[in-house]
Amino acid sequence: MTITQNLHKIKSSLPKEVTLVAVSKTKPIPDLMEAYEAGQRIFGENKIQEMTDKWEAMPKDIEWHMIGHVQSNKVKFMAEYVSLIHGVDSLKLLEEINKQAKKHNKIIDCLLQIYIAEEETKFGLDENELDELLASSEFKSLKNIRIVGLMGMATFTGNQAQIKKEFNHLKSIFDNLKSIANCQLSILSMGMSGDYKLAIECGSTMVRIGSSIFGGRT
Repeated sequence: MTITQNLHKIKSSLPKEVTLVAVSKTKPIPDLMEAYEAGQRIFGENKIQEMTDKWEAMPKDIEWHMIGHVQSNKVKFMAEYVSLIHGVDSLKLLEEINKQAKKHNKIIDCLLQIYIAEEETKFGLDENELDELLASSEFKSLKNIRIVGLMGMATFTGNQAQIKKEFNHLKSIFDNLKSIANCQLSILSMGMSGDYKLAIECGSTMVRIGSSIFGGRT
């Protein structure tokens, strides 16, 4: 099947309240343009340099989402154009995003990444770190960022019960946080090509899908 066919198939299966981020990392611009011509306007990248090259070359009505782990010293390269940063997992990173957003006289939307997996390799805040961050005066002083939701990645496993438990855990954290000041939480970003249907069942409002649209990694 073509990229266009894959995209239409996935979009037709998504509830209308769920946003699709097409994960286009490592994919060439012609592939992205095929998805664009098929109506896709949100693309997710995990390397800032690659995302910036694509932003410069492609139509300007695209929303670019940074979905990979972000190094503070690279934030300045995407601050001008990035629409949403998914993997924010420290106050230090938020402070840098705030600083760079201020230079462009804008507010950058961010998702806080929560650690829900039983793997040591995943980034993210645990619940205590999350509470400490949100309660801190440093966080409350940041005027050029907006926390619009949470993001999490389940353990890479075939055990559906475990994945479901992790997604449900993240949803409960999300629900508990909705009432907190300085956070306008509307986005729960969880679910990728292998587990997005389960993630939607568990309350995800944003899914990150790559290989099911563009084919396997090159």
